[in-house]
Amino acid sequence: MASNTIIQCSPSTHTKRKYDVFVSFRGEDSHNNSTGFLFEALQKKGIDAFRDDAGLNKGESIAPKLLQAIEGSRLFVVVFSKNYASSTWCLRELAHICNCIEISPRHVLPIFYDVGPSKVRKQSGSYEKPLPNTKKATTICREIEEIVQNILKILGPKFSSLPNDHLVGMESCVEELVKLLEL
Repeated sequence: MASNTIIQCSPSTHTKRKYDVFVSFRGEDSHNNSTGFLFEALQKKGIDAFRDDAGLNKGESIAPKLLQAIEGSRLFVVVFSKNYASSTWCLRELAHICNCIEISPRHVLPIFYDVGPSKVRKQSGSYEKPLPNTKKATTICREIEEIVQNILKILGPKFSSLPNDHLVGMESCVEELVKLLEL
């Protein structure tokens, strides 16, 4: 991080779990391709993932919502890419994630996108290792499906996030069911 400021995570007893998954990623590296596919796949499986561009008004600060989303997530997915470490925001997110898992142990699923794990671990150079241009979209989709299946295994059986297929008249029924189940 650029500064020596330590961001403390609220204890889990005070933070209501709002999201199943928080995805930390460098938008410039992966947002319009693999990370976008990951969010779509998570949504299709009924997994509630925080998305920083949803409902953000122009000029509004994302920092408070971002930190609350990290604190209120059950699982963290960190997408390490070639420029992840050059982003102050990504490093702040990662530091906050680390603080939160110290207070309330949760799973962290690292994904190495366009970079090798050893380059990240050793923090050598720009740790860039380009993916071959021959990699097909189907391969990416298969890998994303594997990631989503791993997330489902970690989260376990639950009913807190039901798929939102915009079915007319079902929202009130789902809300009632959630209340009855005390989720």
